[in-house]
Amino acid sequence: MYQRRPKQNNDDLIFGIRTIIEAIHSGKEIEKVLIKKGLSGDLFKEMFDLVRAHSIPFQYVPLEKINRITRKNHQGVIAFVSPIVFHDLENLLPTLFEEGKDPLVLVLDQLTDVRNFGAIVRTAECAGVHAVVIPDKGSARINADAVKTSAGALHMVPVCRTRDLKKSIKFLQESGLKLTAATEKATQNYTEIDFSGPVAIIMGSEEYGISNDILKMTDAQLQIPLMGKIESLNVSVAAGLLVYEVVRQRAIN
Repeated sequence: MYQRRPKQNNDDLIFGIRTIIEAIHSGKEIEKVLIKKGLSGDLFKEMFDLVRAHSIPFQYVPLEKINRITRKNHQGVIAFVSPIVFHDLENLLPTLFEEGKDPLVLVLDQLTDVRNFGAIVRTAECAGVHAVVIPDKGSARINADAVKTSAGALHMVPVCRTRDLKKSIKFLQESGLKLTAATEKATQNYTEIDFSGPVAIIMGSEEYGISNDILKMTDAQLQIPLMGKIESLNVSVAAGLLVYEVVRQRAIN
């Protein structure tokens, strides 16, 4: 089902080419830049080069889409400023191993609901999850609603944003993490999975689940048994069950 984009909070919106250039230079964490199709010029090129150099996600959109967000003098570009600082997975993971930890990582594939995302991160913080990995496209926006729903956990749990989710998942696997995926296609109960050692739990959206390409990469697939008539759990509830199963197993081992 189509979901309307949440009303924009002006606190996380900036617009205008020079403003965005200055924001990048000042070190602000830019979540995404929307650019009017066909935009050109020396100042735009300066901004675009900075966007590329800092690996900031961007998207070309029709002017009408930008005008729906703001009618102010945006010059064809707007940017969303993230309320959190993103972490680099390839730097974070080795640090966890060096500290003697068995990393527990949550990977969220195509999860776009802001409140579900915030609730998952809140549970992740309570359960001691070491990192949450999200793609830079097709993922919930990290805005004030997400931070509020997370009860501030988004300021505590490292969130790693990646351009290529499959590549990041492969990195986790090659680093020794067991890739587990929650899917209704699985036959093994989640309590039968061995969660000892380094683990990555992959969750998909309620609408689409986990993409087939990613499912093929996993070491184990699991399902949560459903006894009633409703065919699925809310994804934040399912994530909570799985991370606390890891906590339970590690507590008794």
